[in-house]
Amino acid sequence: MLRVAALSKRFGGTQALKDVDLEVAPGEIHALIGPNGSGKSTLIKILAGYHHADPGAVAELDGEPFDLSQVAASRHDRLRFVHQELGLVGELSAIDNLALSRGFARTAIGNIRWPEMERRTTALVERFGLGIDVRRPLALASPVQRAVVAIAAALQGWEGRRGVLVLDEPTAVLPPGEVARLFDIVREIRDTGAGVLYVSHRMDEIFALADRVTVIRGGRRIATLPVAGLTPRSLAELMAGEETETDHRPVPSARPSEAVLEVRDLWAGPLRSVAFDLARGERLGITGLVGSGHEIVPYAVCGAHTGPVRGRLRLPERTERWTDMRDAGRLALPLVPADRAGEGVIGDFSVGENLTLPLLDRLRARVGRLHRGREAALAEEWIERVGVRTAGRGARITTLSGGNQQKVVMARCLAQRPPVLVLCEPTAGVDIGTRLQLYDLIERQADEGMGVIVSSSDTQDLLALCTRVLVVRDGRVVREIGGRDITEPALVHAMEGT
Repeated sequence: MLRVAALSKRFGGTQALKDVDLEVAPGEIHALIGPNGSGKSTLIKILAGYHHADPGAVAELDGEPFDLSQVAASRHDRLRFVHQELGLVGELSAIDNLALSRGFARTAIGNIRWPEMERRTTALVERFGLGIDVRRPLALASPVQRAVVAIAAALQGWEGRRGVLVLDEPTAVLPPGEVARLFDIVREIRDTGAGVLYVSHRMDEIFALADRVTVIRGGRRIATLPVAGLTPRSLAELMAGEETETDHRPVPSARPSEAVLEVRDLWAGPLRSVAFDLARGERLGITGLVGSGHEIVPYAVCGAHTGPVRGRLRLPERTERWTDMRDAGRLALPLVPADRAGEGVIGDFSVGENLTLPLLDRLRARVGRLHRGREAALAEEWIERVGVRTAGRGARITTLSGGNQQKVVMARCLAQRPPVLVLCEPTAGVDIGTRLQLYDLIERQADEGMGVIVSSSDTQDLLALCTRVLVVRDGRVVREIGGRDITEPALVHAMEGT
């Protein structure tokens, strides 16, 4: 049904994909799996037309060729996608969301035919048997109902035709109880003769659902095999590769006894009773699969988690008293957030203004005014200390590369001189050269006695930085790995539970 051959993609000096082949048969659920950074997302974005492939790639859908070297306009209409974020507007109904992608039914004079729109939408979602009210805003629907609307939107106009549906991490936003229902829906789509390309990090889903699996690692296809002939351990070994393939600096497992941060009984989102200590000079990694809850830990510790949270934490060097997790923001631990553009910088502000924003109280000259000289000096000092490449502190932050913007965010945190530096996905979207610079910067802070938390889904961050790693699965810390035991195979096996 779908055939891709010799698919390559280079971004500057980074080879994201190299000569990848992939085939999806009609009536097959074909899983695509690989460690973080393996190239899965790049492959899907090329199929969707967000990126274009390098010259030489070949693609066919049901025997008809289509061009991967062009962008979205050239994509085949029978190649449909449901992305992890679903692409829905919560304030709008299912009727409106489906119409956004395929248009409204109209009368001869252009008025919308609402009864027909309701009938059309109801017919599309009723096949999945979840009783969705197509007139209510999707923000009021359950996660699995929203997933069904996204699938229905993708399948519009596909009735009776052969094609391939691509599902990218579809269970990442679903409670465990609703995953089985989604699996039934995917099987129903397969049974119509469609091909399904199912992208997932979760090995249990692969064995529950898929007929065949393709493993990619380091931008290359490692194997395509029937799932029936595999075990969780053998599949994890294909994902992780040989230990000798990892290139990281060994770090000691022993850590000082003096704690700078203590967390107890943390509950937030999927997290269940998480507890840990962070020692002075320690670089503690926290990782897990998408949806495991590991990404919530840094936000909860810094008082930035927007949902319900409970537990307690303490900074022993400051006080013997414990702080309720709901009041964690009062401890003023700065956070380097995962979404740099949305949470880390203010695009209309300059480099200097972004850097000094949380330090305005220190820079006050008199009521209502800033001491501009001190502000400029502080900005210049930290621009130099972290190596920001910029035309000057007055340059707009959006004129900087992603890596230099990340340096500004880190400098803003470090300028507050906290006892703990908390980072979430610290190298997301930066090139390899900047990544190494960030590693050196983080290591220097730890060497000077600062405790560092690195929450990352990128195993290379954990290998390069961490003296200890906590692995979270289904909301709980299931394994602690330290020192030379921190290898990519060990991390993958712990995250997958194999």
